[in-house]
Amino acid sequence: MTEFFREKLSHLTESLGLSLTEQQLLQFYQYYQILVEKNKVMNLTAITEEEEVIVKHFVDCLAICQMNVSRETFSEWIEGKSVMDVGTGAGFPGLVLKIAFPSIQLSLSDSLQKRIRFLEELVESLSLEGVKFYHGRAEDLGHDKSLREQYDLVVSRAVANLATLSEYDLPFVKPGGYFLALKGREVEEELEQGKKAIFLLGGKCVEKKIYTLPETDMGRAMLLIQKVEPCGKKYPRKAGTPAKSPLS
Repeated sequence: MTEFFREKLSHLTESLGLSLTEQQLLQFYQYYQILVEKNKVMNLTAITEEEEVIVKHFVDCLAICQMNVSRETFSEWIEGKSVMDVGTGAGFPGLVLKIAFPSIQLSLSDSLQKRIRFLEELVESLSLEGVKFYHGRAEDLGHDKSLREQYDLVVSRAVANLATLSEYDLPFVKPGGYFLALKGREVEEELEQGKKAIFLLGGKCVEKKIYTLPETDMGRAMLLIQKVEPCGKKYPRKAGTPAKSPLS
């Protein structure tokens, strides 16, 4: 691990109130190395420079720590929880959270088998335990009884507009649990358009946080939606429908 990587990631995560061990820093560095190497043969990310991966991937995901959940800090609340990352891609934010909070029970889902294979290899290389993988579309997985309404927290980053994303994610959230959407700063219109979908799917937006990604001028938003009622059995609708005809 380079000294630059250690100091940069340590400094930025500490600014979020998160202290990483040497082992966790090393896991993040290995994650970076494997991601960049694999990216040469498959399209995982457009961001490959060391500093940009630290800031725009790792720190961007760990900014979740700024949230409060059930009157606790995120870092306190998340310990030991069941977490699903829907449309995880290269593992963001789910795998980043797993490294930072090893006690979580993590499920990663993605519609592309080759990304799932990459993640399986990555998790093995990082010696992480308590990670499950699901290949399939969220609309199909959301009707699987072993997954439906089973998770304390479901997260997605840069997947779809909020109305569509709510139909992907909320069916996995257990009543009383949370759906956390990581979005760009300009989220007001999207939130307004997604209100009906959130309501129909049993959710209620309980917190919105707007912030600037450290050492950049990039605006970000986090929306925390609590599952207050079970989802109707007809949701999610068949594959492709939530994207083509969002609930509104």
